[in-house]
Amino acid sequence: MPDVTLPTAPELAGAAHVHSGKVRDLYELTEGPHAGRLLMVASDRISIFDFILDTTIPDKGELLTRMSLWWFEQLRDLVPNHVLSTDVPEGVRGRAVICERLDMYPVECVARGYLTGTGLLDYRATAPDHAVCGIRLPDGLEDGSRLPEPIFTPATKADLGDHDENVSYDAVVGTVGAERADELRRLTLEVYARAEEIARTRGIILADTKFEFGARPDATTVLADEVLTPDSSRFWPAAEWHPGRTQPSYDKQIVRNWALSPESGWDRASGEPPPPLPAEVVERTRARYVEAYELLTGQTF
Repeated sequence: MPDVTLPTAPELAGAAHVHSGKVRDLYELTEGPHAGRLLMVASDRISIFDFILDTTIPDKGELLTRMSLWWFEQLRDLVPNHVLSTDVPEGVRGRAVICERLDMYPVECVARGYLTGTGLLDYRATAPDHAVCGIRLPDGLEDGSRLPEPIFTPATKADLGDHDENVSYDAVVGTVGAERADELRRLTLEVYARAEEIARTRGIILADTKFEFGARPDATTVLADEVLTPDSSRFWPAAEWHPGRTQPSYDKQIVRNWALSPESGWDRASGEPPPPLPAEVVERTRARYVEAYELLTGQTF
């Protein structure tokens, strides 16, 4: 298992640290009008291949937070979201939200409109049936091929340091029940369809994305965590899309490519974390996140 020792979460006045993930730190507010609610803070940390890198990407946490908030507004009529307020402590202003406590479903809800990543690996590994999460797909698809229609390809929600693993729809039924599984699949594909259409009008292909949902005490399903960011989605420049190769992307692929290149000197099979990122890779990555934000939202960062 990779070394996933996290940096110490910063102390915040009026908040108690609850949990840290690869990118986000979660607190419970202990003072003020939102006491008892959760404060979710997006850091500038970046992870690849389940390693959290020592190097951070400046402004990444604010970019992710702004983008999620923008998308939540675009999706408000489809599904409620967990955001209660952006009136957060000064030290994390711009990169944090106050959100509801939810009973989170233990499922990564993934929608794929194009074949790449682990979907492509599954497709190739299941020849001649060519299936992803039990869904049979046509023969002859390549890396980057557009699927006949978007598919719901759920995954386990792995512990920190472990890999999420693709699972069948039946496995989701076994975890959350038939009614809830049907709702999660429906919402995932509805949200993907809305976002894919919006992105396409801005010259961007939304190849795939993952969502996390939770339940309120009254059993209402709510969209939570981050949504449709370069960390949770694959965004490709539509004008440069060409199946049969790795697509240019608005995400941390720049970091992955550098880590796997001879320049980094890193052996992925060694079990050791990647080395610190060069300044040029950091700046290119930040610029790609900014570009995605500005193209999608029409706002200047």
